[in-house]
Amino acid sequence: MWRDQEELGQAADESGALPMPPTPSPPHPRSALAVDVGRRRIGLAGCDPLGISVRPLPPLHRQTFVTDVARFHSLCQSRGVTALVVGLPLLPNGEEGSQCRQSRRYGLALARALDLPLAWVDERYTSWAAGETTGLQADGTGRLDSAAAVLILSQWLAEGPEPRSPDH
Repeated sequence: MWRDQEELGQAADESGALPMPPTPSPPHPRSALAVDVGRRRIGLAGCDPLGISVRPLPPLHRQTFVTDVARFHSLCQSRGVTALVVGLPLLPNGEEGSQCRQSRRYGLALARALDLPLAWVDERYTSWAAGETTGLQADGTGRLDSAAAVLILSQWLAEGPEPRSPDH
């Protein structure tokens, strides 16, 4: 978006017409795994290699990181996953709180351990939206977490960004 009038004026071309602000572009289709990191559970969703259908997957009940990675590795191999999409629960003002920082640390460590490229998605309000659309409640099963992961993956498929190496 244009930050101020000066920037807006600089963006106008010779005819005075303003260029359109950049729009998000969908990533290249691939089999991706969306991760909604929680303290006790991780909601999961996957898509087909063409990025057409998105489905919730059984949530992962967290254990040690090493155990989690082994379970993720098996899941990624069986599904042919080539990218990881991690939701960042930003605060309403767009800043990162403690849960967001935890999700970022976990996502980076997981992408490195699995040697997968990584994309981040702003997942504010996905649990609420998932509950509203599915009727699920936070009941300890993790089904709501995986429904939120479906929304994260759907948003990523529509808007990107293209996943990148976790070290860049």
